[in-house]
Amino acid sequence: MSGLVWITPISGLIALLVAGFTASVINKYDAGNDRMKQIAQAIQQGAMAFLSSEYKVLVIFVAVVAAIIGAVGFFADVMHPMTAVAFLFGAACSVAAGYFGMRVATQANVRTAQAATQGMPQALRVAFSGGAVMGLLVVGLGLTGVGLLYIVFGDDGVGKGIINGFALGASSIALFARVGGGIYTKAADVGADLVGKVEAGIPEDDPRNPAVIADNVGDNVGDVAGMGADLFESYVGSIIATMALAIYLTSTSDVSLVLLPLLISSVGILASIIGILIVQRSGGTNPSLSLRIGTFVSGGLTLLFTAGISLGLYNSWVYFGATVAGLLAGIIIGLLTEYYTSSDFKPVQGIAAQSQTGAATNIISGLAVGMKSTVAPILVISIAILVAYWIGENIAGEGVFCIALAAVGMLSITGMTVAVDAYGPISDNAGGIAEMAHLDPKVRKVTDALDSVGNTTAAIGKGFAIGSADLTALGLFAAYAASVKLEDVSLTDPNLVVGLFIGGMLPFLFSALTMEAVGRAAGAMVDEVRRQFKTIPGLMEGTGQPDYTRCVSISTQSALREMIVPGIMAVAVPLVIGFALGKEALGGTLAGALVTGVLMAIFMANAGGAWDNAKKFVEAGNYGGKKSEVHKATVVGDTVGDPFKDTSGPSLNILIKLMSIVSLVFAPLFI
Repeated sequence: MSGLVWITPISGLIALLVAGFTASVINKYDAGNDRMKQIAQAIQQGAMAFLSSEYKVLVIFVAVVAAIIGAVGFFADVMHPMTAVAFLFGAACSVAAGYFGMRVATQANVRTAQAATQGMPQALRVAFSGGAVMGLLVVGLGLTGVGLLYIVFGDDGVGKGIINGFALGASSIALFARVGGGIYTKAADVGADLVGKVEAGIPEDDPRNPAVIADNVGDNVGDVAGMGADLFESYVGSIIATMALAIYLTSTSDVSLVLLPLLISSVGILASIIGILIVQRSGGTNPSLSLRIGTFVSGGLTLLFTAGISLGLYNSWVYFGATVAGLLAGIIIGLLTEYYTSSDFKPVQGIAAQSQTGAATNIISGLAVGMKSTVAPILVISIAILVAYWIGENIAGEGVFCIALAAVGMLSITGMTVAVDAYGPISDNAGGIAEMAHLDPKVRKVTDALDSVGNTTAAIGKGFAIGSADLTALGLFAAYAASVKLEDVSLTDPNLVVGLFIGGMLPFLFSALTMEAVGRAAGAMVDEVRRQFKTIPGLMEGTGQPDYTRCVSISTQSALREMIVPGIMAVAVPLVIGFALGKEALGGTLAGALVTGVLMAIFMANAGGAWDNAKKFVEAGNYGGKKSEVHKATVVGDTVGDPFKDTSGPSLNILIKLMSIVSLVFAPLFI
């Protein structure tokens, strides 16, 4: 094993050290007055309590799966028993990233609100630093974990599937975190909007609204911990899929190809840290420009470093070309997502215009925008796949490997991507704290400006996650096909066709389950908020005190109860198909789920983001502004879009990856 492998855990540890230093700096910022501290403490306690409750449930699931993997390894002799240890390690790293990242995010929100009293640059610095901690924890723990496993087990750990267990652990936590967090946040958000904004006519984040604390808690558990777990899983999944495919190839250099994805990810961490520092030290008067410059600098440096690795260590530009294809595709998908979800462009403005004739036309327009938004990203992903394959196959005979490497390239700047994404909910929380603490309206204008950019960056983050999921799942599928020797398949094979149909159906069933879960949870929240408005004396007048704790409890219990079935389904279906119909049918299932899952995910995420920003476009003073009939119509559309963009849509990309990694881990049983 080359000594270069030690670069991987060292890079990961550097990311963790920078994250720790950044967290310590955030804590030194002023947290504001006593009222602000009290509100922030309620949000943090609610968020951490939910995570603790969620993890208690997941401990049972993780223990059962680990026991099954271990039993298969010991008694069936078709799987290495240490795969169970790697599985537990992957789950633990994902949990740690989510827990500590969200803890810092909930500390940064009140400090962002206080910093906003001094102006935009100060507020951006604090909010982005909070997001940067989450981003650095994701890549630091992910790369350190994979690197240490490879150092311990070597090529055998890859060839015998031990390291695959790490990806399975990460995927399992990611799905439950995304689904559970998404149900929590949307139950609170829908209840707060429908009763507070539409029925009671009070502003967003008004302290009289009983669901307002739960809503702010939901921003953290859904958009910080959930997104972090999502991209943690994509990040390690892309690396491990590429390593698995490299086992079947012979490098022409002295450095094993198994090391290549680890090295590219290592330099990506360093590039992300530089990009993060650039944003933190920028003037910050234009948040969108600062975040974009940081992202482009991170991407450019990664390509520069990757060129050195590809030409210097492997004496070939092939791997550099594949990485370029993936990274450029990721950036382009982000820009396309911005076009369809930002209020600066025609699609969102068109939804707002259609809202002049009511909620029905708002919803029709939003659905159309979401559907149209699938075209360009799919073409970009397809081009990236063809380019990477052509470069790899025609020059080095490594086409499929280069497709997987394109996914590594796309996710190489995950540290920066998560930082940009997590900054959004921190800014949103800061606005809520400013509203509830009755700070100067100028403060809310600063936080609203940050939040508006944050809505777009969140949509871009979801687009990036979905695009990377496509390439990562394709890499995992290729690794599965290689492990079970799935070579000559025919579309006339009835098992394969049945698998395609079942796989194509699963994203629809999964989306239905998660949408219904949000509907039930939101219904309970609406009933509770209405009850409090009717029964608590003086609540609307501001003299009564709402019961925030009850609403937090409703979101928590609903999310924990409703996340179980979708999560178990993702793990169980590949096993059932593999045992009942064989490896060909399972291959068809993975292919069908990949196609419809990616399309559904892009459609739902972009439609939801467009509905949200159409509402904010009207709230900015267009078409009558707040409290107008047009505004009410956009609130209804935004309410429909909430579970689209924050629960079902982003969970689908985890579904297709989790099914793929389950199939890869248990592949020896289907041969």
